[in-house]
Amino acid sequence: MRIWDLPPTLLCRQHLLGEHRELHGLWNILTQGKSGYGRHPETLRWVGRLAALYFRHEALVAEMRRRGYRHRSPLDKSLATGLQVQDKRIDSLTRQYELLCGKSCPCPMVRWFPGVEAGGARGAPMRNWERGRGKG
Repeated sequence: MRIWDLPPTLLCRQHLLGEHRELHGLWNILTQGKSGYGRHPETLRWVGRLAALYFRHEALVAEMRRRGYRHRSPLDKSLATGLQVQDKRIDSLTRQYELLCGKSCPCPMVRWFPGVEAGGARGAPMRNWERGRGKG
């Protein structure tokens, strides 16, 4: 599970849609008391920050629409309580960049970190939970 802190415009299709799907799962855990991934580090950093998670969702949706995707799964804004800004990170933005560069996908990361070649951070070790199930 991963909700990136990087701008959605930098994510490839796979990561954009994957994050959107995982964000909905996280939203359900936090708003409906679902038990799956309840103790996951990514889940815990959003506790008390549903408004920030809602705004991340809206940023993902805006990028999805910009790319021509249809969005049919809005979140209930009335549940968007707590802090409006996510000030907790599991990994720094630089580390998140390295993790994305270590994946075999077309994320256009070079534009965001000038001077770093695509794939320049490949080989950076990932945490076990970051590896997922081969879905990038």
